[in-house]
Amino acid sequence: MDDSAPDPLEDTMTLSFDRRLSENPASPERRAEILAAPAFGTIFTDHMAVVDYSEEKGWHNARIEPYGPISLDPAAAVFHYGQEIFEGLKAYKNAEGTVGLFRPEANAERLRRSAERLMMADLPVDIFVDACRELVDVEAEWIPTGPGESLYLRPFMIATEAFLGIRPSKTYTFCVIASPAGNYFGGDVRPVKIWVEREYARAGRGGTGAAKCGGNYASSLKPQVLAAQKGCDQVVYLDPLNDNAIEELGGMNVFFVVDGDTLVTPALSGSILEGITRSSILTLAAEKGLAVEERKVTLDEFRELAASGRVSEVFACGTAAVVTPIGALYDGDDVIGDPDAPAGPVTQQIREELLGIQTGAVEDRHGWVTRVR
Repeated sequence: MDDSAPDPLEDTMTLSFDRRLSENPASPERRAEILAAPAFGTIFTDHMAVVDYSEEKGWHNARIEPYGPISLDPAAAVFHYGQEIFEGLKAYKNAEGTVGLFRPEANAERLRRSAERLMMADLPVDIFVDACRELVDVEAEWIPTGPGESLYLRPFMIATEAFLGIRPSKTYTFCVIASPAGNYFGGDVRPVKIWVEREYARAGRGGTGAAKCGGNYASSLKPQVLAAQKGCDQVVYLDPLNDNAIEELGGMNVFFVVDGDTLVTPALSGSILEGITRSSILTLAAEKGLAVEERKVTLDEFRELAASGRVSEVFACGTAAVVTPIGALYDGDDVIGDPDAPAGPVTQQIREELLGIQTGAVEDRHGWVTRVR
């Protein structure tokens, strides 16, 4: 491994996955009970995909094995220097029983960018996608089929070398686990309340904001808890060195519908995660004839646009929540928007089309769905 950026010519490496299936899988009755009311990230399927890496062997020992604890040396680098990255994507099953993954190649490329930033081993795209496909093929009966439901996949990579010197690890493990998922915020889709965070930052320029690593989320936990104590569902972060430009939520990107025909989202700045759902929405919105703007949006500008009625809708997006309407932003005692506002027409149309593509109800014009079976 060196310090160069990922080479796109090296993303075609494949491995054969050895299937070591569980002798004690969940019973059909227990699985049906879970799928009748899936939550999010609380119950996991019977198996996981695992691939190992070392400087001597490269990526090797690809397998599907029973879900269970991972044994690591107490000196493993992940515990001490935070070399850990992850992704999130979903598998869907349509009415005919066809199973597909939504844009796994895009997640694979983002994982490679995260790995490059944290000086971790470069995982070829094909190995990432094959690991997801193999796991979903084994666990296809775990995919719920209710409205907005899916099988959520969590691919992640950790540094495993037992060494306390400050340098990149020489060994890694890549895993994919899966969890039946319902609506991220629970129950039916509803407008969420967002707290404007002015003290804490999720990430800074030159940091790891564009990488999907655990440290970014660990630093967001305190403001998230404080926001919940104020009755809010999520936090929106500002860039105080850039006129309080709106960046993103704790785990989602944000969009504003201006004048009914323009979709605006904060431009990627190096401290904003480049969301797969965000990218998909920009494409779909342009196809609908909406003007699309990726630019700086300050909190003051949003407040003025909302007061004048020019902002008609605000929504958040991400793999877990897909598209979720935002009712109001709470900036101290100042409330911007209507906490009880229903999802607007643009929000609803984009959500329905995106979910339709993912579940096979709408034509996949962009080849975003990778078929598993």
